[in-house]
Amino acid sequence: MLPWRLIFAKALNSPKQGLTVRFAGKTRAACNFHSSPGSEYHDSSAGSTPLSERGPFVSRLKSRGVLRFDGPDAVKYLQGLVTNDLRRFEETPSDAGVSLPTPNQSVAFSGPIYTAFLTPQGRFLYDLFVYRPVRADEKLDGTGSGPGGDPHQPALLADVDIHFLDELLDHLKKYRLRAKVEIQDVSKDMAAWQRFGRSLVDGSDVDKDVEAKSIGWGGGADFAGRAAAQSNGQGWRWFRDPRLVSMGLRGLFPSDTVPPLVEADKEVDEQYYLLWRLEEGVPEGSTEIPKGEAIPLEYNLAGLNAISFEKGCYVGQESVARTHHRGVIRKRLLPVNFIHDSGEVNSGKKVGTATTVLGSRGLALLRLEAAFKNTSQLNVKGLENVNVKVIRPKWWPSEWGQEEEQATAVA
Repeated sequence: MLPWRLIFAKALNSPKQGLTVRFAGKTRAACNFHSSPGSEYHDSSAGSTPLSERGPFVSRLKSRGVLRFDGPDAVKYLQGLVTNDLRRFEETPSDAGVSLPTPNQSVAFSGPIYTAFLTPQGRFLYDLFVYRPVRADEKLDGTGSGPGGDPHQPALLADVDIHFLDELLDHLKKYRLRAKVEIQDVSKDMAAWQRFGRSLVDGSDVDKDVEAKSIGWGGGADFAGRAAAQSNGQGWRWFRDPRLVSMGLRGLFPSDTVPPLVEADKEVDEQYYLLWRLEEGVPEGSTEIPKGEAIPLEYNLAGLNAISFEKGCYVGQESVARTHHRGVIRKRLLPVNFIHDSGEVNSGKKVGTATTVLGSRGLALLRLEAAFKNTSQLNVKGLENVNVKVIRPKWWPSEWGQEEEQATAVA
């Protein structure tokens, strides 16, 4: 029998129920992988999965809390602390898809930015999605006759790992000094939501369901209607996930409201979203990206649009820049499948560690040389009859996994 962390997920026939996953929680360092001689080939592309054939789904992310930033120095204050460039939030936003303002939608908007806090040594601490709420002069009032947004809107909002929220607040206050910024926990008032699954995978259909609600008699898209479909009465709206197109849509909405485009039979538990991320190879939060230990580039944060290599200084920048310009990443986080195999087992050396496991899927930090070596077979230490199938995500740049080989050739 496999232990509870490796019990396989089973798909039900009911399209509403989707997957039933027997699971007792996420785990870090669930198992160590060892390589041994064998002939198993580690597939370089993810195959068809139950979630990729269904959806779209929507989940309220109870694992994420929300912080509010007020004050004229909010953007400047965060700019010196996080890995991404937030200066876009100081500019007037623009979006060609919205031509006219409506009472619940601004004339233009800025999508969220994914970023992270690091230690001075360049190790990962916390990730966050930063949002710039619509300003009062960028919306119409309820009558549509003039500006009418909420004058008390925060300067910025951020969804963060709720399990580390208090730690993050202490971290932020330590760097506040004389900056004119106030920080509050508003998790009781606001909630993070995610839309994901089939039809949102390649981005071609991200807005199709929205535009379908806004087609006029002339056959053209009514952008005001489209905005109404995507936004609630207060102007909170869905945005494309800033990490990857395949991650779907993300947004912050008042806790006492249901976001637009949420159908009752499509709302699912957050574990479905976790499974989706495992299939895509996308970690989130300070457990899946180990706080104080993880090297950002090994956990693919550059590929997830969390790091700007053009911005000015921030805490931990020197280490990240040095690793980036050296151009050699020997380990990376990869999605893996656990497969029961009762065949012959050979002992070998450690090549990596699982960071997150759900059912028969997980994320593992692996040495790339061993992960994609056709002559290697990966097993779980202590459970040698469990083989590990490594999957190369489709969104990876072609050069990833080849850096060490190229560096050796140059030398």
